[in-house]
Amino acid sequence: MSLTQTVRTQTVRPDQNTLDRLGELGAATVYEANGQCGAFDAGLKPLDPSRTLVGTAVTLDLPPADNWYIHLALLEAGPGDVLVVDAKGYLEAGPWGDVLTCAAQERGLAGLVIDGAVRDSRDIIASGFPVFTRGLSIKGTSKAVPGRINVPVRVGGVRVEPGDIILGDADGLVRVPAHQTDEALAASEARAAKEAGFRDRIRTGASTLDLLGLPRP
Repeated sequence: MSLTQTVRTQTVRPDQNTLDRLGELGAATVYEANGQCGAFDAGLKPLDPSRTLVGTAVTLDLPPADNWYIHLALLEAGPGDVLVVDAKGYLEAGPWGDVLTCAAQERGLAGLVIDGAVRDSRDIIASGFPVFTRGLSIKGTSKAVPGRINVPVRVGGVRVEPGDIILGDADGLVRVPAHQTDEALAASEARAAKEAGFRDRIRTGASTLDLLGLPRP
């Protein structure tokens, strides 16, 4: 295996219009419409809740308190990718900061999800780059321990494969398997239409009990 220990996978990137529409529908709708599957745990929060993240996963299995392989993983990622990092939930070092954010933006990445910590949060928020993280830490890292790029990882309780679709907004994060993108979009559109119908009926007097077929005790 090469120095970067990268396992390359052949995946077909979804159409950008599909990704944009999933982002518009929102993480909660996509999660509910697709069998309530793929939600990351609630401990992963957006630095800026006003930002939406959607793109294809480039994955990284990262040793705690070392960020050498983040620098290498950026070279494997490109426009529209989301870097998904399993940093083992370690919160006593920040392997990502403002310089890596600048590098990611220059490469056209769509965002970062890290099961660990970041630092330079104010600069990251000001940059407009979407970041979901488990915490913040001012502490630095070493650059000596190898990681693994583009391998299956478990982040926020969810197994993520390279090429999967990652969607995040103020409500949370959800993963859609790469081969289910079209089905996920169709199901999400149907749910959005159904909920729009519910709102119309509520405005004309229907109760939520009626709409959901729930009994009155």
